[in-house]
Amino acid sequence: MHVGLTGGVASGKSTVSAILAELGAIVIDSDLLAREVVAPGSEGLAEIVEIFGRGVLGDDGALDRPAMGAIVFADEAKRRQLEAVIHPRVGARALEIAAAAGADDVVVHDIPLLVETGQEANFDAVIVVDVPEEVQVERMITNRQMAEADALARIAAQATREQRRAAATHLIDNTGTHEDLRHRVAEVLAELTGR
Repeated sequence: MHVGLTGGVASGKSTVSAILAELGAIVIDSDLLAREVVAPGSEGLAEIVEIFGRGVLGDDGALDRPAMGAIVFADEAKRRQLEAVIHPRVGARALEIAAAAGADDVVVHDIPLLVETGQEANFDAVIVVDVPEEVQVERMITNRQMAEADALARIAAQATREQRRAAATHLIDNTGTHEDLRHRVAEVLAELTGR
């Protein structure tokens, strides 16, 4: 079974992903793969530098993610250029990992932009981690020391909460305690596996 997992920025999707992995799911994390496909020396990073210039590189030769973010979250056309470099490479790498899974495994594809990239139909089920926008903003300000304007720009660059909720076959509310979250994730996994 192939399941898509998504949620808005600062919704707690990474926490849900970690809980699913602890409970035995095979998790393919697109964020980690996105870092892998633009690692120093990679074809992906070379293409990004060709498009955006050397100013997106840190002193260590790696992609300067905050600098890149400042460019692409302020300009939709530039964000799409970046996505055109990263998304096909991430997709190919995810397919390799999924192909190695067993027939009874639940393979969870952790994809932050699942709805934005229209991938809902590619999965047997879609799990959406959901919180109100004000919770997202508060978490980004508190946990990531982000300015409110930057937090709002990140949210605006993603699908709306309503669009994500409409894509969900399973909704996980993450406004409660960690224990509440863990319980709901286990419940969803049981629904998916019939166990």
